[in-house]
Amino acid sequence: MAFSSRFRSEPPVLAGGHATGTGVLLCNLGTPEQPTAAAVRSYLREFLSDPRVVEIPRAAWLPLLYGVVLPLRPAKSAAKYASIWSNEGSPLQVWTERQAKLLQGWLGEAGHRVKVRHAMRYGRPSIAAQLDALKAEGAGRILVLCAYPQYSGTTTASVLDAVGAWSARTRHVPEIRFVTRFFDDRGYIDALAARVEAYWREHGRPGHFVMSFHGVPERTVRLGDPYRAECEATARLLAGRLGLAPAAWTLSFQSRFGRAKWLEPYTEPTLRALGRQGVERVDVACPGFVADCLETLEEIAQEGRHAFLGAGGKAFHYIPCVNAEPAWTRALGEIAARNLAGWPTQAA
Repeated sequence: MAFSSRFRSEPPVLAGGHATGTGVLLCNLGTPEQPTAAAVRSYLREFLSDPRVVEIPRAAWLPLLYGVVLPLRPAKSAAKYASIWSNEGSPLQVWTERQAKLLQGWLGEAGHRVKVRHAMRYGRPSIAAQLDALKAEGAGRILVLCAYPQYSGTTTASVLDAVGAWSARTRHVPEIRFVTRFFDDRGYIDALAARVEAYWREHGRPGHFVMSFHGVPERTVRLGDPYRAECEATARLLAGRLGLAPAAWTLSFQSRFGRAKWLEPYTEPTLRALGRQGVERVDVACPGFVADCLETLEEIAQEGRHAFLGAGGKAFHYIPCVNAEPAWTRALGEIAARNLAGWPTQAA
């Protein structure tokens, strides 16, 4: 009697089946491949089908997704992507790939023999494809580094799900570690502060500073998600590092989707209120993102600007993410190196 196997056959890496190399996989959210309705539809289908992202019963959500969201939303979203697309492609893809290369260089200079790749939770390159590639390159140990400073089940846990799904169909699973958060990492806070301070040295200081984080439904926090508390901790640490008085800054949440109540205060109403209150200049930074993307370059730098100026504000400044700043490369390298501890990565 023949039995089929759900596991993929794999060639042995070394005699005895032991791989000796180490890999690092830097994972971010994802992006459409092109700023077109078709590409955005494909991306949104994968993204919004994830039960970690939309935590309502499938029987209620999937008809809405396929009957309303996917037919109507892609064209509008594609226009937004087109407004921030660069000659190199999607900013999130460009910056994440660059961060992986810089991380490879930093770790190499620190004496670590590792292979660094980047992956997107939704879209390409996929987590599964990059894990396959690291295995094929001889990695018997893989550090999965989530590029989300603050942990949330809607983002971080979804990366863990994707790694778990890959492991479930892989016969010889490497040793795997995860970096799931770095919201209070000193190097990250220093990199954020360095980015803001450099901007203020060139452009002067604002009347008010807003730190906008990606929002999640309030229900997720009631169910035990630590996201809000970690965002608040990041904001307090950054404000302290910048020497800001409590009245000089505000934390807010952006990217609300649907009718449910999300974490408050919402960013756009906050910006409108500041404009109506007579604040002449507002600067906005997004400490929940390590790379500029649609949510920072379009939602904040364009829509946020329109909201503030339309409410009477005089000047709006968006401060870019840490992207490829040297202080962030160093912080990312130190985070990776700490979590590689104990693995034989040091060059002889």
